[in-house]
Amino acid sequence: MVWKGKKPTGVATLVGRDTRVHGDIQFTARCHVDGYVRGNVRSLDSEPGSILTIAEGGCIEGAVTVPVLELAGTVKGDVFASEKVELSSTARVVGNVQYNLIEMAIGAEVNGKLLHQSEGHAREDPEPTIKIEAVARAKAAGE
Repeated sequence: MVWKGKKPTGVATLVGRDTRVHGDIQFTARCHVDGYVRGNVRSLDSEPGSILTIAEGGCIEGAVTVPVLELAGTVKGDVFASEKVELSSTARVVGNVQYNLIEMAIGAEVNGKLLHQSEGHAREDPEPTIKIEAVARAKAAGE
């Protein structure tokens, strides 16, 4: 693995297996998701190397913007990783993935575009398509 700074140690933010979060999460250093998050997840660190880990049973419905993503679970939304994306064999992404470096195990699924961005040319945020779709569904349902 190539790290530009010190690799964060320990988990600063944890979403447990039986936890459901409805709203955005902003974290520093390291965040681990075993549960469910319906909202955007973003690293606030200006230092490179912040890590978001989503375990096999974890799910995020929203945009993910982090330097490093280690994914074994599911993301339903666009992903922007300024440094690296690691997709295990159980990883599922329904959305576009913008990355600088990517590692995919056999069996990983990406139902969207893989968009390589070199370090100096990466966009700051992905388009939050999942949020737009959710609003459209809510309006159609009369909510």
